[in-house]
Amino acid sequence: MPTDEAFLRRTFDVASRAKAHGNHPFGAILVDGKGQVLLEQENGYLPARDGTAHAERVLATRACTSFAPQVLATATLYSSAEPCAMCAGAIYWAGIGRVVYGLSEHHLRTLTGNHPENPTLDLPCRDVFRTGQRPTEVVGPLLEDEAAAQHLGAWS
Repeated sequence: MPTDEAFLRRTFDVASRAKAHGNHPFGAILVDGKGQVLLEQENGYLPARDGTAHAERVLATRACTSFAPQVLATATLYSSAEPCAMCAGAIYWAGIGRVVYGLSEHHLRTLTGNHPENPTLDLPCRDVFRTGQRPTEVVGPLLEDEAAAQHLGAWS
């Protein structure tokens, strides 16, 4: 079965596609407990300029409307960057049991600066998940330098 690093690198490919499509360089995938990729999602900011169309939030919505709770409880959401507070909430409410991310919110904020299209919340997703009534396992940051490379030139 592929490793967390292999799946995470796949999110970097999805983020690169998002960037090539004119969107912000974020990507997410959902993998079931058996290691099968169920969904991929690019950032969806454009064309509607939807600030809530983060890759993780859109993927969580698709996941909970497509798969049974038992599948999601044992699934892992891999994300090129740490889920923000909004995305962490969506992941929690979708019932996805595990998250692995590349770039931390704190590091992302240093890359985006005060960019008006990404006013980054420097709030760890672990803090959001910790307030819930069911556990969500979190791994990350992982491969952070590779994850940060997706953002070179994207926020200037």
